[in-house]
Amino acid sequence: MSANDLAADRAAALKLTPVSRETAARLDQFVALILKWQKAVQLVSAASLSHLWTRHIADSLQLLDLVPGAKIWADLGSGGGFPGLVLAIALKDRPGAQVHLIESDQRKSAFLREAVRVLELPAMIHVKRIEALSPDALPDLEIVTARALAPLSELLELANPFLQNGAKALFMKGANLDNELTEATKSWNIRSTIVPSKTDAEGRILLVDQVLRQN
Repeated sequence: MSANDLAADRAAALKLTPVSRETAARLDQFVALILKWQKAVQLVSAASLSHLWTRHIADSLQLLDLVPGAKIWADLGSGGGFPGLVLAIALKDRPGAQVHLIESDQRKSAFLREAVRVLELPAMIHVKRIEALSPDALPDLEIVTARALAPLSELLELANPFLQNGAKALFMKGANLDNELTEATKSWNIRSTIVPSKTDAEGRILLVDQVLRQN
């Protein structure tokens, strides 16, 4: 991966999902941290490094336009910080913003903590399994996100305690979403909207407004 490749990918990403100059500068710092830590901890797949900006950063940033007023977010299984850390970077200048990053892997959590410290982000790291986190630990939660974490049926099981407290969900999915919805509706009544991804021709985002377990 050359510097020119990364620069071209950065330009393409910021054209898809424009941000302020201050946010772009923070994203540059974030990318530098990823490239540094990637040598010891696989934060993203090696094959996607040359498209880090479009494949991961712009992919995360596009969620903001779907719920423009949201301030309190929780990212389930944050991994290398997508979308959670990217959202915290973009929301840093929004008064009252807070992003909860839930990640049980110790090494990835160490990276998340370092990024939050270096970039002084409005984010909190929860180093535990998602099902072990009480909804009471996330007061005023508005949005739950998940990316490349689990099939929809499992995501709904994990997110349900937060959704029952009034949060909505943004689940980042691929071409198999229709099949996942078919399977999930066997156990759940789901009120949702599907939004095409800006960064992936096959990608789609499922906005869940309400979910109820079937009897």
